[in-house]
Parts: sequence; C-alpha cells; structure tokens
Amino acid sequence: MTENSDDILTRLPARLKEARRKQGLSLDAVANLSGVSRSMVSQIERGNSSPTIATLWNLTRALQVDFAGLLDAETESDRIEILRARDVPTIDNIGQGCRIRILSPPEEAGQHEVYELDFDAGGSLTSQPHSRGTREYLIASSGTLNVTSGTATQQINPGDTARYNADVAHAITATDGPATGLLIVKNA
Repeated sequence: MTENSDDILTRLPARLKEARRKQGLSLDAVANLSGVSRSMVSQIERGNSSPTIATLWNLTRALQVDFAGLLDAETESDRIEILRARDVPTIDNIGQGCRIRILSPPEEAGQHEVYELDFDAGGSLTSQPHSRGTREYLIASSGTLNVTSGTATQQINPGDTARYNADVAHAITATDGPATGLLIVKNA
C-alpha cells in the first residue's frame, strides 16, 4: 500500500459502517460478535476514535470482511465480483430431475434470489407457497417449460418469461426434453 495513513483513517469509518449495514447488523450486534464495546464501535464509525490493530481485526472478523480490503483505496464501484462456475453452490436433491445453481449472494436470501435451473426430460420443481406477495420470474433458456401457479398453467419456450405469484403452490416442469431456465424470486 502506497497511500498515507491519513487517507486510510479517513476511509475507515465509512467502510466499517458500510460493512456493518451490509450484514444488517446493529451496533449492539457488532459489539457482541467482536468483543468491542458498542460505544467504541460507534466512535470508530463516526471517526471520533482510531482503532488499534487488534480492535480492527476483531471488527473485521465480526463483520466477515477482508482486513486488507477494508483499507484498500479501491471502492465497491471499482470491483467486479466473479463467481466461477466451479464455485457456484448447487442443490441436487430438490425436485425431480432438476439441478439448481444459486447465483445470488447469500445475504440476499429471502429478499431477491436468482437461480439457474437445469431440468432432465420430465424433470420438475414443485414448491409450496412462499411468503405473501412473493413473485417469481422464470426465463426459459432452452427447451420447453410448463409453469403452474395455483390453478393456472402456461408453457414457455426459449426467450419467453413467465411472471407469476409464488405465494400459492407452484411448479415448473420440462415437458418436451431437457430444459434450462433462469429463476428470479422477489419476496414482498
């Protein structure tokens, strides 16, 4: 790092506060997780106190952020996060003949979720109702998919998008052979 320490100390409060908010944690929660007092966390975030290396280490561990990355000059807007195909979490035991790749970040679970679905011929994914107001958006990438939401059923082909309520029983089925799709779940 070739920056001077004043630049780092200027950025540090905002970076810590941003990391805490991204995790959805209160000052009390960070204090409990890190062993750093609530008042000290607050003072550091306001720029009223400079943390020791030990305090900063405890905070970064509690916030699950990279110690060095927290101090880098690079901002979030300067980064592109890559999730390599080999590292994408996959669920194979839900549905029948259906593999699900989880593309959205774990911190967005329950809010905005993105999945890649890969169906064998005749494969299906049947779901119980999600929370009230939840909608799903299914984009067919290849093959033909039948979508059922409540009592309604529609067929979509590559390039088509189905938008439907997911707060009722719903299902996706590959009807005429293997099929793939991109599923976006938007919780209310």
